[in-house]
Amino acid sequence: MRGDTILVEEHHRRAAAELLPTLLDKISASGGRYTVSVAGESGSGKSETATAVADCLEAEGIKCVILQQDDYFVHPPKTNDKTRRQDIAWVGPQEVKLALMDEHLAAFLAGDGSVEKPLVIYEEDQITSEQMEFGDAQVAITEGTYTSLLGNTGTRIFIARDFLETRAHREKRKRDESELDPFIDEVLKIEHRIISEHRARADIVIESDYSVSLPD
Repeated sequence: MRGDTILVEEHHRRAAAELLPTLLDKISASGGRYTVSVAGESGSGKSETATAVADCLEAEGIKCVILQQDDYFVHPPKTNDKTRRQDIAWVGPQEVKLALMDEHLAAFLAGDGSVEKPLVIYEEDQITSEQMEFGDAQVAITEGTYTSLLGNTGTRIFIARDFLETRAHREKRKRDESELDPFIDEVLKIEHRIISEHRARADIVIESDYSVSLPD
């Protein structure tokens, strides 16, 4: 999403480095292109962790592309906020074109050179499009609240931080004052009820203190 702010900090890099050997084994065993998702609640550090994971992989000579769920929302951000305020039942996976995101992952895995994907321009409250070139990328990383629901994912990473724990991060990263008003707290409670169940889908869990729980 154009206009987003990503603040990669030491704890993101530390977690990425800890889970790197597991990912390297899975990527090597795949024998081709591979996909990873990073999911969790708003402000949990999904974008930052995805970036840190990509940086670690690229340091090993494995090129990556990152697909942000924020680009796949049905409505652009400010319009989506208005839609939620008109009907809070809109909050949930239905807000996102997850099927389209899955199609783009399938294209990546099939060896396609590029896809035409949505591109959100936050300040203009618009969704345009862009050509994402995969080139010689070996790994596609998706990051976003509901990316655990994507089918074409090799490894699912889940960040187990709830909306109360992430408030400080959301305050640092906020794009608009409306994102921190009492209504948004109600949105985050709904998201929490939905997303907390997604931990069970994870292959790797990053705990609230950013320690990493790896598969046995």
